[in-house]
Amino acid sequence: MKTGFIARLRNYFLTGLIVVGPVSITIYIIWTVISFVDSWVNPLLPAIWRPETYGLWVPGIGVVFAIIILIIVGAFVANLFGRSIIGFGEQLVGRMPVVRGVYGALKQIFETVLSQSQTSFQKVGIIEYPRQGLYSIVFVSTETTGEIDDRCNFTGDGLLSVFLPTTPNPTSGYLLFVPRKDVIILDMKVEDAAKMVISAGLVVPEYQQKLKTLAEEARPDPE
Repeated sequence: MKTGFIARLRNYFLTGLIVVGPVSITIYIIWTVISFVDSWVNPLLPAIWRPETYGLWVPGIGVVFAIIILIIVGAFVANLFGRSIIGFGEQLVGRMPVVRGVYGALKQIFETVLSQSQTSFQKVGIIEYPRQGLYSIVFVSTETTGEIDDRCNFTGDGLLSVFLPTTPNPTSGYLLFVPRKDVIILDMKVEDAAKMVISAGLVVPEYQQKLKTLAEEARPDPE
């Protein structure tokens, strides 16, 4: 009886941890981001716009103003005059030996990520890695183009640029260029694959349940 009582307490503790843990970490991350943006933006605002001036404390004011500022900057750059100013500024930066390298690399990264935000990592696949007979999850980013495709596309079927994440941190990994025929595309969502990588395979999407649901939907109506 004592052992059963302790086991129940342990199960209650683990259940509570599963419920409270993700919620607490999510709130902490969001709060940290809001506090970080506020600490940068609030000192730049005029005193009349700061809630502290009136004895108030409103978290997130810096985030709101940061979004408004980004929208204004985007609208300014969208017209001909704004593009001319930005072009002149980039010409000045291009004459600075060290700054131009850093700025150029960062600009290319931002443009690539934002321009492909609707298509990047929309598919999940598996490849044989690190050797034949062993399989690893990869995120398919895009079709390989340019010099790499010209020099490495020996089969003529094309190459896929895939990202091979590491466990348990999927933000680090390897960029691989794999022949299209060697990539097995899965029905798994990117979010489910990320959970699987983070949990080292402990969290597995309910694939069998999905097949059962599809079979039931395809079953003809008895009536």
